[in-house]
Amino acid sequence: MFEQNPVTNLLKIKYPIIQGGMAWVADADLAAAVSNGGGLGIIAAANMPADLLEQQLIKIRTLTDKPFGLNIMLLSPTADDALELAAKHGVPVVTTGAGMPGKVLDKLKPLGTTVIPVVASHAERIAKQGADAVIAEGMEAGGHIGEITTMNLVPQIADAVNLPVIAAGGIADGRGAAAAFVLGATGVQMGTRFVCAEECNVHINYKQKIVKANDRATAVTGRSLGHPVRAIKNKFIKQYEELEKRGASAEELEALGAGKLRLAVVEGDTEMGSLMAGQSAGLVHAIEPAAVIIESVISQMNNILSEMARYNR
Repeated sequence: MFEQNPVTNLLKIKYPIIQGGMAWVADADLAAAVSNGGGLGIIAAANMPADLLEQQLIKIRTLTDKPFGLNIMLLSPTADDALELAAKHGVPVVTTGAGMPGKVLDKLKPLGTTVIPVVASHAERIAKQGADAVIAEGMEAGGHIGEITTMNLVPQIADAVNLPVIAAGGIADGRGAAAAFVLGATGVQMGTRFVCAEECNVHINYKQKIVKANDRATAVTGRSLGHPVRAIKNKFIKQYEELEKRGASAEELEALGAGKLRLAVVEGDTEMGSLMAGQSAGLVHAIEPAAVIIESVISQMNNILSEMARYNR
């Protein structure tokens, strides 16, 4: 079914599914499992020191011979190191976030790297800079988010650019993937669903909070700083919200948030850690191998799209 799909052709993968580049979560083990399952696994550079990131890039080559990617967060103090390592190790695909991707495109495109920025706006400008595709991420996503829903963002970006559009934000099953294709996307990115992959190394407490989540499990904080973040509600979120309501300074808010993602991912603190997850957490009900997740999403999506075609005959 996907022989003519722009995303699978561009990335040389079996299925048009990309795993989100989640800080502290998306490592070589998870990325390799997703790539081996037919999708595109992504290692998150985030703020990782260069030596540790290089170890991850070396490790993934021992775990898969399939294409994989690296996510570079452009506002990170280690972004330039990640860019150099992407060039050094010939990373096939790089996704970018939190900034304009000009320097990434300038350095990596001549080397043959496929560059795909995550966008919540400015898609036309990024297309003109030479991006190979774009990831249109709606505010339903976990972690750092924009202000436009996936339902509205994807078709507007699909209309604005002559590039493959990959939909992200709120997608965790084949129903969401089918909807994204109807909206004009030709691929999807999932983050929250892959946190609950067996191969994902986050603390089991984190995974269980997602599995037990309901439709109102997440909240958005950080709007007062201009950097809204979606995560599962807990004691930390409540404290952050209270500080924001009191008009706390950026310094106070940043101090409260420092190290909280690691606290959740590594130590499994579900009360004071930042359990970043999207609204799709309420759709995740099991911890499964990455390949099983991918196959189930594709099977459900294909069935839905086939039914739609039958109804419209």
